[in-house]
Amino acid sequence: MPATPQADAIVLFGATGDLARRMLLASLYFLDADGFLPKDFRIVATARADLTRDAFLEQTQAMLSERSEGIDPAVWKRFAARLNYVGADATTAEGAAKLKPALEGCKVPFFYLAISPSLYEKVCVSLAAAGIATDETRIVLEKPIGRDLETSRHINTSLGVVFDEAQIFRIDHYLGKETVQNLLALRFANTLFEPLWNNLTIDHVQITVAETEGVGARWPYYDEYGALRDMLQNHMLQLLCLVAMEPPADMEPDSVRNEKVKVLRSLRRFTRQDVQEKSVRGQYTPGVVGGKAVEGYEAERGQKTGTETFTALRVDIDNWRWAGVPFFLRTGKRMPEKRTQIAIQFKPVPHSIFGRASTQDLAPNRLVIDLQPDEDIKLSLMNKAPGLSQGGMRLQSLPLSLSLLRTYEGAGGRRRIAYERLLLDVIHGDATLFVRRDEVEEAWRWVDGVADAWAEAGQAPKPYAAGSWGPSGAFALIERFGRDWSD
Repeated sequence: MPATPQADAIVLFGATGDLARRMLLASLYFLDADGFLPKDFRIVATARADLTRDAFLEQTQAMLSERSEGIDPAVWKRFAARLNYVGADATTAEGAAKLKPALEGCKVPFFYLAISPSLYEKVCVSLAAAGIATDETRIVLEKPIGRDLETSRHINTSLGVVFDEAQIFRIDHYLGKETVQNLLALRFANTLFEPLWNNLTIDHVQITVAETEGVGARWPYYDEYGALRDMLQNHMLQLLCLVAMEPPADMEPDSVRNEKVKVLRSLRRFTRQDVQEKSVRGQYTPGVVGGKAVEGYEAERGQKTGTETFTALRVDIDNWRWAGVPFFLRTGKRMPEKRTQIAIQFKPVPHSIFGRASTQDLAPNRLVIDLQPDEDIKLSLMNKAPGLSQGGMRLQSLPLSLSLLRTYEGAGGRRRIAYERLLLDVIHGDATLFVRRDEVEEAWRWVDGVADAWAEAGQAPKPYAAGSWGPSGAFALIERFGRDWSD
C-alpha cells in the first residue's frame, strides 16, 4: 500500500472567526514550535474581511501573545513566514481563484472550513470550478454536518460530487483530547480492564457534558439545534462509541470506525412510550452561576421558545456485551460547573465479609475519565481505613489517578489543544480520529428518533434555574433505575 502523501499547505476558511483565531491558528503555531510542521508547509488564511497580510499577522501575533504560554520570537518569525492572508469570497469561483497564487507549487493542500455548514456546498463547488480541488487535496469539516438525517445526507452528497470519502475529514475536537485517546490505550493496551468491560461486571455508564456558559448571541444557531442536536448528536455519541465499541483488529482508520458504526446501529430506538421514563428536556431560567446573576434563555432569545438547553437520556445498547447496562447521558448550558466526564460504575461485590461496621463504607469500584476542565483518569478502589476500629474492619474508597498528564505538566510540559493532534493527523492523512459519513448518518438516524418521539409525545422543556443541575426530572430519571449521578 503506497504511503499517504504529506500535506504541504492548509487553506483556513473563516480565518477571522473565533474558532480559527482561538484554536486553529494557535494549534498551528504550537505545532510549528514543537517541530511538527513540514519544513515548507504554508498557512493560507482566508475570509471575506478586507485585510492586508501585515494587518492579519499583527492580529494573529496579538492573539498568541495573550495566551498563558506567551510567544517565542524565534518561533513567531518562522511561523509568520509561513502565514499569508487572502481576502476573498470563496463561495464564488472568482473568489476561490484568488487563492491560487498563494498555493502555487503546493501539491497536497488541505482545506479547513471553519465556516457555517450552509456554505460548505458553495465553497466546494467554487474550489472545483477554480481548479484548486484535485484528487490529492483534503477537506476538513466542522460540525454540525446537517440538522437531521435528511440535511446531513444532502451535505454529504454535495461534498461527494467534488471529494471522495477518503479525502473528507469530519472533525470532532473531543477525539483529539489526550484523555480520550488514553481511553483507547486503557482498554486495548491492558489485559486488566478489557475482560471486565461488559455487562457481567459493569453496572452502568454515565456521560456528562456540562457548561456554565449560556447561549447568548449564538441563539440564532442554537435555537435551531438545541442541546440534543448541538452536543449529544456528535460529542456525546462519539464518547459513547469509544466506551462501548468492540476491540478493532488494528488502529487503521476503517478498523476503528467500523466498530463505532456497529455501536450506533445497536442503539435502541426511542419510542413515544420511552419519552416520559427515559428522557428529560429542560431550558434555563434566570439564576446565579459563578456568583453572578444571569438571565434565562428566553431573555437572551428575546421571545418564548421550545428549544431545550438541557437534555438527559437513558440509552440502551442492544448487543451481547452491553445488554442490560444503562448508559445515562446528560448535557446542558448554565450548569453549576464546567465538566465533561465519563463515569463507569462497576457492580458491587456479591457479598461483604467485613461485618456491619463496613456496611456503609463499601462502595462499588468506579472508573472516572475527566476531559474538562482537567484531564485525568481515576479509579476508585476500596481499601482499609487507617487506624483502629471496633466491630470489624472499616473501609474507605481511595481514588487512584491513572493519568500521566500531571507528570507531563510538572516536568514543564503543557496541555495540548485538542486541535493540534487532529491537524497533525490531517497533514499525514490519518483519518482514525475523524468521523466517517456512515457514522454521522447513523448518529442522526438515532437522534431523529429521539426528536420525533418528543414531538409525538408533546414533551416541552421543563424550566430549571441557571446554576442548577437541570430540572428535577433529571434526578428522577436516574433514580428511577436505582442509580445516582456521579459527583
